[in-house]
Amino acid sequence: MQAPVLVFDLETTTDLTAGAHLHQLHDLSPESTEMALNKLRRQESGTDFQRLPLHEIVNISGLWSDEHGIKLFSFSQSDHDEAGLLTKFLSIFDKRRPTLISWNGSQFDLPVILFRAMYHGLSAPALFDQGEIDQRTRYNNYQNRYHHRHIDMMDVMSMFNHKNFQKLDNIARLLGFPGKKGRETYRIPEYMQAGQWSTIMEDCEVDVLNTWLIYLRWLLLKGQITSTMHQQWIEQTHAYLLTQPQHQTFLADWQNMAAHTPFAQPNT
Repeated sequence: MQAPVLVFDLETTTDLTAGAHLHQLHDLSPESTEMALNKLRRQESGTDFQRLPLHEIVNISGLWSDEHGIKLFSFSQSDHDEAGLLTKFLSIFDKRRPTLISWNGSQFDLPVILFRAMYHGLSAPALFDQGEIDQRTRYNNYQNRYHHRHIDMMDVMSMFNHKNFQKLDNIARLLGFPGKKGRETYRIPEYMQAGQWSTIMEDCEVDVLNTWLIYLRWLLLKGQITSTMHQQWIEQTHAYLLTQPQHQTFLADWQNMAAHTPFAQPNT
């Protein structure tokens, strides 16, 4: 494993202000704007899922792994506006250049970060340079699909064939990990309105944890870590989560799911 490693995930909601500007809906209430945007999007694509530039980031969660161990973190709009949480996240890449791990990050998370950073006039050369500034990134950058600076687990596990794309929840549960356990991302606006930021952060961190565990299994598959090393990482992850009160349900679910698979039983 090439340290440091950063597994990350986003939670987003529709940016009604930007959507109203884009479609000239300035005279509508927020509720009417949302309905209008959904109707326009359904007419355009057959789904309510908005264009990527209209996905306002409300939370970024990550798992950082380096020579000192692993650590979960979250930046949310409970403490920062979108520009602020983006600035904090992007500053990570100015300090160190981690191997970036995601699930569907190439098609969703990184493009959303790109659009929203541009929307706020932010600069992120360490993340988006492709050799124009640092020649070394020409052959090893975060954008190229076949570089391993950013590993999109959904993409690599499909062998870069979109017909083989799988959902994070399904693969996690297949491999004996908790998966999403019924968490519903479409409820994010409801959670925001109720001030349930801890729920948003916890749900996002759960996706990060599932992706991290899948990544470890992928490294084992490729022979980049041995079975002994894999078990050590599993034990380290389990021990770390014991110190995280918000993820005791995740630990219990992990134990239960692993009991029904031929591998991935965590040590307690």
